[in-house]
Amino acid sequence: MIKVLKSGVLLTIQDFGREGYRHLGVSKAGSLDPIAQIIANRLLNNNDNDAVLEITVGLCDLEFTCDTVIALHGADLQATLDGYSIYPGWTYAVKNKQILSFATGRAGLRAYLAVKGGIQNAEVMGSKSTDLNACFGGFEGRSLTTGDEIPITPYYGEFIKVGAIAPAQRKLIRLHPSPHADLLGEPLLSNFVSTAFKVSNNSNRMGVRLEHKNNLGHSHSLPSLGVSPGSIQLPPSGEPIVLLNDGQTTGGYPLLGTVIEADLRQFAQFRPLDTVEFKYVTFEEAVKAKQKLDGHLHQLSLALKNTL
Repeated sequence: MIKVLKSGVLLTIQDFGREGYRHLGVSKAGSLDPIAQIIANRLLNNNDNDAVLEITVGLCDLEFTCDTVIALHGADLQATLDGYSIYPGWTYAVKNKQILSFATGRAGLRAYLAVKGGIQNAEVMGSKSTDLNACFGGFEGRSLTTGDEIPITPYYGEFIKVGAIAPAQRKLIRLHPSPHADLLGEPLLSNFVSTAFKVSNNSNRMGVRLEHKNNLGHSHSLPSLGVSPGSIQLPPSGEPIVLLNDGQTTGGYPLLGTVIEADLRQFAQFRPLDTVEFKYVTFEEAVKAKQKLDGHLHQLSLALKNTL
């Protein structure tokens, strides 16, 4: 077990999330930075989709009540194990009664903690992820709090310390074109891609709100249409919302575009007041970006195959 001594800002169990239920109004949920989840799991020779802990901001303490091996990835939230510093991108052996603590970081927002064999909570609709809005999955459908005990399988086997870097972070985010380009008009869309936005404090796992000083306001109203993680909604106020994994499944605001798959993970790590810019790309450019990201993970697998 892992016992939560202090839960911090937001501590949840996540995997890749739920697929195939959006027509029922069920959000995806799941890790906002799936690449961090994948790398952490591969460092432990886990399955890519084994459930992990998503730690937002930090400020939490976890006590292990059995031996295991862990891997951290994502943001550097100044983690310590019994007071000794440990770092994202590496594996560590953990002994019974040791305490893993997170302070907070100056860059990045979410860290991912994988344990050997993955977190052993029950699946709901094919996923172990926590849906905070619908209140199911994960640990009783909620964020973890002090006193909760997270089920894991003890591990007493051999352990080889390994590490891996993450793909580079980006602040220029690439987009598929807007399906409402004719409605919004070229002047507004040109204004959008020439604007440097600030990430709002009013952001969460549902979506990242963006602030700016330019005029993107409008008076358009649309029938509700299907939206997904990566859809960028434009409310009449003119302040865009980038929908994330816990976002709704339908919406009536015009869409400025959709974040390409390779770049969506960046929004897991943007902190309030970070700067974000956008550019439209072709489908071919989006495919190449995904292939580059997949290539990074493939190289990691090849390196680990010769190590573990």
